[in-house]
Amino acid sequence: MIFDVLTLFPEMIQEHCKHSILKRALEKGVFSVNTINPRDFTLNKHRKVDDTPYGGGAGMVLMAQPYVDAYESVERCENSVTVMLSPQGEPLNDKIVNELAQYEQIVMLCGHYEGFDERIREIIKPREISLGDFVLTGGELPALCLIDAVSRKIEGTLGKIESADEDSFSNGLIEYPHYTKPREYRGLQVPEVLLNGNHKEINEFRLQQSIERTKIKRPDLYEKYIKTCG
Repeated sequence: MIFDVLTLFPEMIQEHCKHSILKRALEKGVFSVNTINPRDFTLNKHRKVDDTPYGGGAGMVLMAQPYVDAYESVERCENSVTVMLSPQGEPLNDKIVNELAQYEQIVMLCGHYEGFDERIREIIKPREISLGDFVLTGGELPALCLIDAVSRKIEGTLGKIESADEDSFSNGLIEYPHYTKPREYRGLQVPEVLLNGNHKEINEFRLQQSIERTKIKRPDLYEKYIKTCG
C-alpha cells in the first residue's frame, strides 16, 4: 500500500507516522507514506496557493493550479483511488475502510481555509470522505485517521491480522470488554467465564457482551444488526 498525501503541512503527516504501530509497519515496508506540498508547484513567486473567493465572502480558497499540478505529479498505480478529505464527503466507517484497503495506492488531498476551488473536484474527480458533521482547520487529521484505519487492515501492520477482525464495527457491533491481570482490582473481578479455558463459552460470552453494549451505546447499529441477523 502506498499513501500519497497532498498537504501544505507535510511535517504533520510525517511526524505522526514516526510513532507506535505505524512506525514499525513503515520500517517493515508494509506500506509507505509520501507527502507532496502544493506550494512546490505554484507559479506564484511567493509560493501562494490561495486567493480571495469570486463573489465575495470570508476566508481564502485553495487555487486549482497548484493542487492539480501537484496531483498530476504523483505516479499512479493501476489499482489506485483518490480521496478528498472534506466535510461534504460520505462519513468514514468500517465498510469504507475495508473498501479502501483493497487498493494498492490511496492519494489524499488535504484542504484548508474555505476549501478547494471547485475546479479541483471537476478535474480530479476524487472520492470525498468526511470524519463527520463538523469542520476541522485542515485535512491532515482526517488523512492521518484514514492512514491509521486502513493500515490496520493490511497484513503485517498488527501483530496478528485477526486483531483487526475483532475491532469494533468489524461485525456491525461494538467490541466486547477486555480484561487483563490482576484478576481482582478494587473489588472488581474478571468474569469467571474468561478464566475457564472453554473457547466456545468465551466466544458466546463476548458476542453477547458486544450485542448488549451496542444496544445501549449505539442503538442505530443494534437495529441494523438485528435486521441482518434476525
